[in-house]
Formats: sequence, structure tokens, C-alpha cells
Amino acid sequence: MPKIALVDDDRNILTSVSLTLEAEGYNVSTYTDGASGLEGLTSDRPDLAILDIKLPRRDGMELLRRLRQKSDLPVIFLTSKDEEIDELFGLKMGADDFIKKPFSQRLLVERVKSILRRSAPREPGANGVPTETQPGKALIERGNLVMDEERHTCTWKGGRVTLTVTEFLILQALALRPGVVKSRNALMDAAYDDQVYVDDRTIDSHIKRLRKKFKAVDDDFEMIETLYGVGYRFKEQ
Repeated sequence: MPKIALVDDDRNILTSVSLTLEAEGYNVSTYTDGASGLEGLTSDRPDLAILDIKLPRRDGMELLRRLRQKSDLPVIFLTSKDEEIDELFGLKMGADDFIKKPFSQRLLVERVKSILRRSAPREPGANGVPTETQPGKALIERGNLVMDEERHTCTWKGGRVTLTVTEFLILQALALRPGVVKSRNALMDAAYDDQVYVDDRTIDSHIKRLRKKFKAVDDDFEMIETLYGVGYRFKEQ
């Protein structure tokens, strides 16, 4: 049973959302402020977090910043603000999705299911052999880049690069075919399910964060190339 942490200071939302998610079979823990939310996320280790941006005792952005120092836990933001800057800033910090209030409970459930599907470990093959033993299924090696799909790990020159689910899927789509240009639409299809709409700026924000994470390991990292007006590609070595 997947565990979900819900952090919001609106008790009506805590009650209605937790009841909806529990009806879908999820185990939900609720928190009313950022400080208790951070403690719960650290100790309970949920499979996904749903965070309000405007929170007492540490807002959602600060909570995400602290979380990303230690974890690649999938995060959905709830926001009542209309300013796009919040969404763009949150994506740059490593959020996986945004839902604006007021929102449909069904929409939230579908977003939760989508992200959990993307982050779930691969099942063994039909013949009972684990996927990591099947060529091309789990391990991608491109020069100094090694991505293990089964374990959701990524290294560059032996250094660990911690990626969110969305970042991992975007990089995987690029690395699978070095030199081939992937349009933003193609990267959207690789990283998001059909029912989730994102725009070009969302992909751009994820690419910027990917580059920043790799440069933290290797300041000379230049493997993700931009072809302006076309898309992105992983440089051939």
C-alpha cells in the first residue's frame, strides 16, 4: 500500500483529500505545517508527498528545498496562487507536478497514480528473470553516464546524481539515443502520462535543473545540448 504524505494548513482539504486517497487504497499521513511535515517526511519515508505552497512554520518551497538535500521523493505542489513564477521556481527546485486550487479530487488522484506508476520499480520479466538481467531493460551506459532504471540511480564519472522521477525519465529519453534530437513534445511524452498537461517551459525547467545537478558533480559537464527552436539531445561521445 503506497504511503502518501499530505501537508496543508486547510483542514477541509486535509480531510477531503485524505478520504479520497484512502478510498483509492493509499495510506495517508497528514500534517498542518511545514515543520511537522518535514519531520514526517524524514521519519515516515512516504512514496509521494503532496505539499501546499503557503504553509505556516516553513512554507512549501522551503520544505521542498530541505527535502531535496537528502531525497528524490516525488512531490506534487498544491497552490492557490495564479503567478506562474511559483510553478517555474518549484520546478527548478525539483517538484514533479503542480495542481492549482480549487482542484478536482479525481484530477489529483490521476496525478498521484501517474507519478507513482512512473516511480514504481519494474516488474520481473514474463519468464521470471529480473529486468536487470535482461539487456537494455535496466542499465544505460553512455561514456561517463550510468543509469540504472531498476534502482533509479544515476552516476556521472562515478559520482552520484540524485534525480527526481521526472528528471530521470527525461534524461533516460535523451541518453537512449545519443545525438538524436528530442523535441519538447517527445520529452513530455516520455516523462508524463497522457492525462497530464505540461507546457514547454516545464521541460526547459527540468533540463536546467538536470544540468545544474550534473555540474555539481562535474563543472565541465556539457552533454545535454540545446538546439534552439527544435529541442534537446544527449551529445554523442
